[in-house]
Amino acid sequence: MVDPETRVLRRTRRRIAGQIAVVITLVVLAAGGISYWVLLRGQDDEVDRTLNTTLARGLSATPPGCVYLITPAGHAPSGPLPFAVPPPAPVPHAGDVVTQEVSLGGGTYTMRTVNRGGQVSQVFMDEYYLISDREQLVLGLAVAELVVLLVAVLSGYLLAGRAIRPLGEALRRQRTFVADASHELRAPLTRLHTRTQLMARRARGSASSPVSPEDLDMLVDGTRELGEVVDDLLLSAQAGCERPSLEPVELGLLADQAVAAEAVRAGDRRVRICVRRSPGLADVVPGVPTALRRVLSALLDNAIGHTPPGGSIEVSLANPDDRHVELRVQDTGTGFAQRDAERLFERFSHGTNGEGRRFGLGLALVHEVVTGHGGTIAAAGSPGVGATFTLRFTRAAQ
Repeated sequence: MVDPETRVLRRTRRRIAGQIAVVITLVVLAAGGISYWVLLRGQDDEVDRTLNTTLARGLSATPPGCVYLITPAGHAPSGPLPFAVPPPAPVPHAGDVVTQEVSLGGGTYTMRTVNRGGQVSQVFMDEYYLISDREQLVLGLAVAELVVLLVAVLSGYLLAGRAIRPLGEALRRQRTFVADASHELRAPLTRLHTRTQLMARRARGSASSPVSPEDLDMLVDGTRELGEVVDDLLLSAQAGCERPSLEPVELGLLADQAVAAEAVRAGDRRVRICVRRSPGLADVVPGVPTALRRVLSALLDNAIGHTPPGGSIEVSLANPDDRHVELRVQDTGTGFAQRDAERLFERFSHGTNGEGRRFGLGLALVHEVVTGHGGTIAAAGSPGVGATFTLRFTRAAQ
């Protein structure tokens, strides 16, 4: 199985090659169009000079090849004409000249009719060789266009491969770094988790323990969640990894756990935090529990970091209709300008309100997880009033 990054690189390579081919093709088409226009202009000028010269010389000189002159006194060259002579074009006034293209005897001719003191003369020029030259030019341009297109596609594909090779190497190094870091972190995290579990068991069996079992249980949950994050990083770094299978997830339960995990921090900042459910709530959605848990943690972390002492944060769940579950994280913090709503979820995007970094990577990753679950996320806020993040997911089938 080809990993997603390789597919993106291949698609990018094909797109670059296609763009190069299109540009080169358009350049060749433009050059061919200019060449054809120059040929037409040259032929028109040559026809005009030949007809004028033949009329000026009259019957005293033999016309050039493929040119026929007809006057009241006769025609040149002598002998039978290769076509039936049409009636003179209407030339009502002396000195008038009429030029037109006519079909005679299966051929195409340029005919010029001149009235000289009531004497009408006609000169015909066969366009066979002119048309043949144009057709040969068009054929040559078509062949050249096809050859150039093939060469452009091949060279564009090769050049695009060389251009994106450093990007592929950078992505490979990134995956290697994440995999190595995850491997190095798994062992100490496992030891930390095990020791925390042991401390929790001992605290339950000792009445004189200085640490409450509840605090240790929360520490156990925290180390477990950190281990899940590392495991997910390791899976995402593996080439060709399959998409995690979805399972029924109760959003309300995740919200309770996330709020409980942040309760101590919120209390230290004197920020009230709570969960509110609508009556008859159906909050089970298909998803990855660890990923959705991190979404809630990131949103609460963002809200607590930007809510001043005395403020509040509310996590609410409701069913806007029979098919969806809606989760909102609303705070009374510093908020943001609504014009920033579009770029809130961009990586490394920064605002001007709140403590430290404003948006950074957290909300960008939240957006990726939510959209990866087929959901939507929207942000609304106002400076000094607060912010509201609204997530909507499709309910799990009953």
